[in-house]
Amino acid sequence: MKNTFKKIISPSVWQIARDTYDSIRRVPELPAAYFHPWRRESRRRLAELKDIHKGKRAFIIGNGPSLKQTDLSKLKNEITFGMNRIYVIFPEIGFHTTYFAATNNLVIEQFHDDILALPMPKFLAWRSHHYFSPELPLSNIPTFLYTSYTGPRFSRDVRGRVWESATVTNVTLQLAFHMGFEQVILIGVDHNFTSKGEANKTVVSEGDDPNHVAANYFGKGVRWQLPDLDTSEIGYALARDHFRSAGREVLDATVGGKLTIFPKVDYNSLF
Repeated sequence: MKNTFKKIISPSVWQIARDTYDSIRRVPELPAAYFHPWRRESRRRLAELKDIHKGKRAFIIGNGPSLKQTDLSKLKNEITFGMNRIYVIFPEIGFHTTYFAATNNLVIEQFHDDILALPMPKFLAWRSHHYFSPELPLSNIPTFLYTSYTGPRFSRDVRGRVWESATVTNVTLQLAFHMGFEQVILIGVDHNFTSKGEANKTVVSEGDDPNHVAANYFGKGVRWQLPDLDTSEIGYALARDHFRSAGREVLDATVGGKLTIFPKVDYNSLF
């Protein structure tokens, strides 16, 4: 039914309808998204992080198979962002990322215990907060971002609403801007998936994962959503333009990546 509607109406009308639906759905969340103790604490932390890394560079590590061809040991002393299930390779590479982000409902639902155990600052979608015990002390809660599907937009200050644009990578780019990074470098953002199908459709993995850096990333029995690369590119273009207008830049050092939004740079030349 969804695909039928998308075929008979224009993309712009479909986007308006989707945004309207998302806006209505978010109404019951609005008070808690700003006044819940966990969100108040999250906004306090985010205020402290504003421009904390001004003038520095950071690497956003995607989860694509190209990471197998990337010497990650070079990043041990760099400021890094990891996302989703990137932590499955931490034992192999010998260090963990500086920060961690996850916004997808299925990822947080299935792996919230793993995520909570991670030692670095964690940024998660507010709508996932119910997966965590209300008895958690404030010091132990992740930092919750009020993300939504309504867009397009790029938030230079992530204390308010943040558009996901169908990928946690775009949320992380907005976090990096908020923190003041002058240069952000993407690696492992292959923008290419072996598994094909309807964008955002939930599927169940039937075996080893060919789409990500490790076979057990989304291993057998794990539910995950097929990518929405078109929507992701809208968010990437916004990120590129906002960084440029602020005199900053996003570069793409992904080995063999298919994303064409950002200027390409050779990974090894950065060190």
